[in-house]
Parts: sequence; structure tokens; C-alpha cells
Amino acid sequence: MKNISVIGAGAMGNGIAHVFAMNGFSVSMIDISQQALEKGMQTIAANLDRMVKKN
Repeated sequence: MKNISVIGAGAMGNGIAHVFAMNGFSVSMIDISQQALEKGMQTIAANLDRMVKKN
């Protein structure tokens, strides 16, 4: 199993997607709202930036 679908791009959904992606899985994040998907992707990007700065 290497493909993951996460339904919902909110706080939990984007966090789950982030963790799976960091561990080598191909992730699809699904939400009924395009705005929620964009915000989820922005949150993941911000979290990755923060991780890079700490390391």
C-alpha cells in the first residue's frame, strides 16, 4: 500500500496527509471545498518550512 486518500483538509486531515507524505506515501487530500484544500496545503507548507528552520 503506497497510495493514501485523506478525506477532509482541516486540522486533522492536513496533519495526517503531511505525516503520510513525509513517510513516502503518495497522498491525495480530498475536501468538498477548494478553499479548505488550499488552506490545508498552505498549512502543510508552513509546517514543512518550520521543520526545515528547526533542523
